[in-house]
Amino acid sequence: MHYAVPRILDEAKMLRAFYTDACATGGVFRALNLIPGMMRSRGLERLLARRPEGVLSSRVHSFPLLGLEYKRRLATARTSEGALKVHLWMGRRFGRSVLDSAGNSWTDAYVFNSAGLEILEFCRAREKRGFLEQCIAPRLKELSLLREEALCSPEWGNPPNVTVADSEFAEIERQEWAAATMIICPSEFVRDGLVEEGADAARIRVVPYGVDVPDRRPAAKDRDSQGPVRVLVAGAVGLRKGSRDVCEAARLLGNKAQVRMVGSLAGLPAAVLSRLRSHVDVLGPVSRPSMSEHYSWADVFLLPSLCEGSATVIYEALAHGLPVICTPNTGSVVRDGMDGFIVPIRDAATTAARLEQLAGDRELRTWMGANARQRASEFTVAAYGRRLLAALS
Repeated sequence: MHYAVPRILDEAKMLRAFYTDACATGGVFRALNLIPGMMRSRGLERLLARRPEGVLSSRVHSFPLLGLEYKRRLATARTSEGALKVHLWMGRRFGRSVLDSAGNSWTDAYVFNSAGLEILEFCRAREKRGFLEQCIAPRLKELSLLREEALCSPEWGNPPNVTVADSEFAEIERQEWAAATMIICPSEFVRDGLVEEGADAARIRVVPYGVDVPDRRPAAKDRDSQGPVRVLVAGAVGLRKGSRDVCEAARLLGNKAQVRMVGSLAGLPAAVLSRLRSHVDVLGPVSRPSMSEHYSWADVFLLPSLCEGSATVIYEALAHGLPVICTPNTGSVVRDGMDGFIVPIRDAATTAARLEQLAGDRELRTWMGANARQRASEFTVAAYGRRLLAALS
């Protein structure tokens, strides 16, 4: 979210301090910024993009050594359960580090799910207000969807079981919901999952996200309406993002579509990656600053995810004037038939049919693209800020 929440709170004169694990501020990072772009590794590029611009530097507090230890432990984790245990360890350590540093002369805390329990309990014990943002559907809801998908696609890996770490994660989520003064979530999909898992519906507020719209309207794409439609997919490649449906839809469309995927390939079985590459241009992870080039390349954006909070890439695609095809589970603000199409999860045939419809109808693509741009203007960071501050008040 490009540090949207601390930016919004700082602009509203409500931010006393912003705590994070690592960010690219200080003298050493100013020196690293002098390294030419072509000489930077992807890791360095991502690190240097972690700059909370728009937040007064004196309010920014980070724990870089803790962040490095977190990355080291993640790199040595051998299993997904091991990685989740590292994440839980980090959440506890981060919360304690913030409380040790923050003192007591503050009234409210804004935290994110799985990394805020200690802070929320501190707030409850001292009659402070604790706001929790639940960024994605609850863990057990996500695992249920992934298990159903894996049973349909055994070649992508074994169905996930609820491990000890998953149970601990789910218990931490429940304790966070109970301790929070208010739970903020980005979509009705997340809200419904929270209520299903026992959160108090009366304390939940739905606040859709927002992104900054590009300053200039993208130039109209001069393409043959009968040529292949250019389809962009962004996000970690795997079952949760609906990558199996991307592959199948691309196979069904053949030369009617050119599909490009950008995002992490971590943990993807070699056989699956090979099959995917027979139908899709798989580019792997790219830096955030380069994403604009990929949006400009595309005619359509596709995200058939099984489980999200409210996928930021969809807001970005709309802002770049792209019709979007997505599922209800992406938690998007897309209007079916206006800015794109909403398709069911696990329905590659319908996804392919909608892509084929857009491939053969340039006027429809142009009309939906204009609608998408207009829709995005309602979901800028400024508009998100107004919605968020209204909820907090």
